[in-house]
Amino acid sequence: MKKTFLTKNIWLKLTSFILAIALWFFVVLSGRSGIFIDIPIMYINVPHEFEVVDFPKTVSVNIEGQERLIKSLKQNEINAVIDLSNTKEGKSFYTITKENIKFPKTLEVTSIEPQTIGITIEKQLRKTVTVQPVVVGVPERGFVIVEINVAPGTVMIEGPRSIISQINNIKTEPIDITGLHHSLQYKVRLSMLNTSVKTNEQKVDVNIIVNRLK
Repeated sequence: MKKTFLTKNIWLKLTSFILAIALWFFVVLSGRSGIFIDIPIMYINVPHEFEVVDFPKTVSVNIEGQERLIKSLKQNEINAVIDLSNTKEGKSFYTITKENIKFPKTLEVTSIEPQTIGITIEKQLRKTVTVQPVVVGVPERGFVIVEINVAPGTVMIEGPRSIISQINNIKTEPIDITGLHHSLQYKVRLSMLNTSVKTNEQKVDVNIIVNRLK
């Protein structure tokens, strides 16, 4: 009896089973989509004596999942994280895997390009350099600059060794003295052309002393 039940209308039952599986896949995959996006790379645990000087800022990944979830994905919800706690000075290469990608678990990362990135690490260097005021324009006719004082006259800079070793002074932003006919004190910013260079001072006082010609 049981055997008859199992074998009776076997093709109809098999067809129903296949249709059920197809329906299940249709429901699961319905509305599924994919997108290639560039995501930021975060470098963490950089030893204090080192600085990352040459590095890729983004990596391209393919994200798949429900279309509505992908459309609602925010930029700060996905990024790549590289741990540099064991890094060494010089050129190093790191492999990016799915474990390096931080993203909502409702989505899936299916590919990463490139899978290997190269970064350059340098030791940091500190150095004391002089501040050079930059003055543009000329005083009013009949007046002349007799002295320019800067306080502080020196600042401490810090950054990658290859960059800091080539810096001997830090200039101020331009000070326009066009038409000046009396002494003035200016508070001006230092001109930091390289973002990897840090300083203990952001502004300095520049005292410009002007006298009348006799």
